[in-house]
Amino acid sequence: MEETEKEVLEAYAACKKISDQTIKLANEEILGERHAFDLAEILEQGIKDFGGQPAWPVNISVNNIAAHYTPDINDTLTLREGDLVKLDIGVHFEGYIWDRAFTVCMGRKTHPLIETSEEALVKALEAIKPGITVSKISEIIESTVLKRGFNPIRNLSGHALERYNQHAHPSIPNTRNNIQETLKEGQAVAIEVFVTNGTGWVKESSPVMIYQYQQDRPVRMWEARKILEKAKNEFHKLPFAKRWIKDISPLKFDLAIKQLIEMDAIKEHPILKEQSNGLVAQTEETIIVK
Repeated sequence: MEETEKEVLEAYAACKKISDQTIKLANEEILGERHAFDLAEILEQGIKDFGGQPAWPVNISVNNIAAHYTPDINDTLTLREGDLVKLDIGVHFEGYIWDRAFTVCMGRKTHPLIETSEEALVKALEAIKPGITVSKISEIIESTVLKRGFNPIRNLSGHALERYNQHAHPSIPNTRNNIQETLKEGQAVAIEVFVTNGTGWVKESSPVMIYQYQQDRPVRMWEARKILEKAKNEFHKLPFAKRWIKDISPLKFDLAIKQLIEMDAIKEHPILKEQSNGLVAQTEETIIVK
């Protein structure tokens, strides 16, 4: 049975409230030097305590890493003074997703890249209304970033959100384009601004820390079948991390996930690094178009 428009909006309102609480917790917890693993675990548990579920593993991407770093089991990454730390936090409530990200410079009040990404996001959000084209939003973002002397990241984009789908159509690039598709009344959209002092392009890098269900496939290993079952049913086909699957040893997990990837049952979300090793700031907000 499909939800009514009122029920959908109520679900998004509940999701936003949980996201608000989680962002507040994140700002409290990121003060001072700390281990990334502990921070991710605290925030993901916080989402559950507030009444939601993580829509993906909390991303804690530092300096030239733009996205998709989440702490692994026994991760030793420590956030230190001067690090440019991006927290990308997704919350879902009954499958409806609220996607947010912010950047802090550890031990400092702000950073020019953070100020630029925040300004570009605010200007883009102010312009959003039913009927606005993707190209117009992208133009606003790019022009704001370039005026400050930095580059938007050209191969990362904002995106629409759908139930249990974190990257729905359309994509909203951070650079000028000719996409004439328009945003619709009631559509959930995440505007996601990435700014760098580098060349403005990210590349896939190792290691992979985030995975996602792709399709059912026959696999031999019990551990592989277990991972696929959890990816499909427990995680609702949304992204997940190795540390979420605690009943399989890390060694068996690695063997099983390799088999699942080879069978195209599971897909990888590799770490994304700025290709010239430039610093990256990210600011993101979800909005319901109205």
